[in-house]
Amino acid sequence: MASPLKKLLGQTAVYGLSSIVGRFLNYLLTPLYTSKLVFQPAQYGIITEMYAYVAFLVVMLTYGMETAFFRYYSQHKNKNSVYSTALWSLVISSFGFIALVTLFAQPIANFLGYPNHSEYIWWFGIIVGLDALVAIPLAKLRAENRSIKFAWVNISSIAVNIGLNLFFLAYCLPKFKAGEINWLVETFYDPETGVGYVFIANLIASIVKLSIMLPDIIKAQLKINPRLWKTMMKYAVPLLIAGMAGIVNETLDRALLKWLLWSDLGKQATMTQLGIYGACYKLSIVITLCVQAYRYAAEPFFFDQQKSGNAPNTYARMLHIFFAFVMLVFLWVTLFIDVVKYFIPNEAYWVGLDIVPVLLLANVFLGVYYNLSAWYKLTDKTYYGSYIAIGGAMVTVVLNILLIPILGFRGCAWATLICYFSMAAASYILGQRFMPVPYNIPKLTGYFVLAVGLYCLNGWIDLESSFIVWLIRSLMLATYVAVVLYFEFMNRKTPLNAG
Repeated sequence: MASPLKKLLGQTAVYGLSSIVGRFLNYLLTPLYTSKLVFQPAQYGIITEMYAYVAFLVVMLTYGMETAFFRYYSQHKNKNSVYSTALWSLVISSFGFIALVTLFAQPIANFLGYPNHSEYIWWFGIIVGLDALVAIPLAKLRAENRSIKFAWVNISSIAVNIGLNLFFLAYCLPKFKAGEINWLVETFYDPETGVGYVFIANLIASIVKLSIMLPDIIKAQLKINPRLWKTMMKYAVPLLIAGMAGIVNETLDRALLKWLLWSDLGKQATMTQLGIYGACYKLSIVITLCVQAYRYAAEPFFFDQQKSGNAPNTYARMLHIFFAFVMLVFLWVTLFIDVVKYFIPNEAYWVGLDIVPVLLLANVFLGVYYNLSAWYKLTDKTYYGSYIAIGGAMVTVVLNILLIPILGFRGCAWATLICYFSMAAASYILGQRFMPVPYNIPKLTGYFVLAVGLYCLNGWIDLESSFIVWLIRSLMLATYVAVVLYFEFMNRKTPLNAG
């Protein structure tokens, strides 16, 4: 394997320590949240909705500046000026946002249907503001290949979040319900707070992350270069539009599910559907986490390799290996869904398991899109990213409005899959026009057909012996792995494996 790819894989592994391992540990809270003792689907629906808004707001408050930072930090002579300009731009906007949310917390809470919990809004305002503020210091660590510190910062924050969740919900809550109230429970636990303890844990974790990065923030120059800021914003604004449209594709379905069903089903039934959808969506996180770790390493890698004469072949190889791997993850989860479903211990959520394969494929194509999107960032045609994302957002809105009243949360899943597939296809077509890369579409299609075909074949297995069923499924998985290994590493010289 070429050395640049070895470097990418090495960095992906380290970033994976914080994004895959760290976030996976964070997602391990899902069994706690969805247990019968803690939150029922309607309560979990509140968590699902609130974090959907967070994802939207984080993109809005970073407004493409993170990618703009990578773009100019790698090329600008005065790197300190680039860093300070990007950093203080986000500091000003983040604290401005926190102030506004604090001022209008009650009206926002009334609008969202939580009039008795305006503190939710205030807490999330601080969480989002702080997370946006530290985006540039963390980006600087990535740009300088300081992946170990990057991993340490994120894992520290995640550890605090997990620890506090376990304290409030796995220690205090059971003791309170059992009547075993000691001084810890009496001091730190109030049953009226409910799901608010999830938000409190996140808030404290965000403060910890800021505290760790504070020395890097203080070291920055206390000035913004106006000319450089305008140049960076010119580059970033199309990315902001693309990011906003992209987050619509990722999270709008939760909001639409609530608002489209509320009048017909009522609050309780609607929030139950939202909770089931949010919990089952978590079963597709394995691919989401792989994509996230890959993105952290791949984005600066794309820029580093841009001047290499072999860059197009490297980009193609990256996609081939990435796609083969995430389709393997899809196959593993779907073949062994009977075991994976226990990640959600409450059977009340299992009614939505049929959407898991759909959401897994949706996240596969999202990962493909991230790979294919390199062309418009490298050619400074970021406005095309906006067009693609806006087109995807339109698909998302239209399909959700059409499908949710008919299919409920299942309509959200299918709309997500169609959206991400269409975005990947559009990015491929446009990318081949402006920055041709020798992607081997027949090979990628072969991996897709093989994995989905094995998944469908699994549905026909109806045997009494669970041992034989597991053996057959294991052989299916091994077959896919053998095919990928052959075409990717043992027989690359054949026409099928060009690139």
